[in-house]
Amino acid sequence: MSDKKILMLVGDFVEDYEAMVPFQCLSMLGYTVHAVCPGKNSGDKVRTAIHDFEGDQTYSEKPGHNFAITYDFDKVVVDDYVGLIIPGGRAPEYIRLNERVLEIVREFSAKHKPIASVCHGQQVLAAAGVLEGKLCTAYPAVKPDVLRAGAAWGEVNETFSNAYVDGNLVTAAAWPGHPEWLRKFVELLGAEIKI
Repeated sequence: MSDKKILMLVGDFVEDYEAMVPFQCLSMLGYTVHAVCPGKNSGDKVRTAIHDFEGDQTYSEKPGHNFAITYDFDKVVVDDYVGLIIPGGRAPEYIRLNERVLEIVREFSAKHKPIASVCHGQQVLAAAGVLEGKLCTAYPAVKPDVLRAGAAWGEVNETFSNAYVDGNLVTAAAWPGHPEWLRKFVELLGAEIKI
């Protein structure tokens, strides 16, 4: 079933919903999701953080859950996967410092495999240099990174529920965009969703 594998790049304090919901939804659709983290192996865990929008100048943060790593980071071979998910939270700010993470993202991009990134996940895309000329969005605080990386900014609607597709890339601002973001990603994977 190698044609049904999705890679998910996570780290400690990944946003809870942005890791758990795609993992569960894609698993429900029959995909095997390999959640990997630099320096961790299958059976290890990362801590998650729950980010919410409660009227403050930025999101609030609360403790989340322990999220299981399902595959060894050092065993990742991009050709084994049909798509890549990069959740947000605080993990992207430091996993982007790992050169192998950036190589993986560049390889997915070069092979035009679907990439779905949400919230602060676009920090990884910017660091990997794969946003040049792309239309995308992110959590608004990441807008300077996205623009500096050469992307065109896709405006975020007032409910944070919209998503953008540009070629093989699907982006959204935060977890309220999951329905549109995941639907568009699954469409890029070539799966048909009947509603």
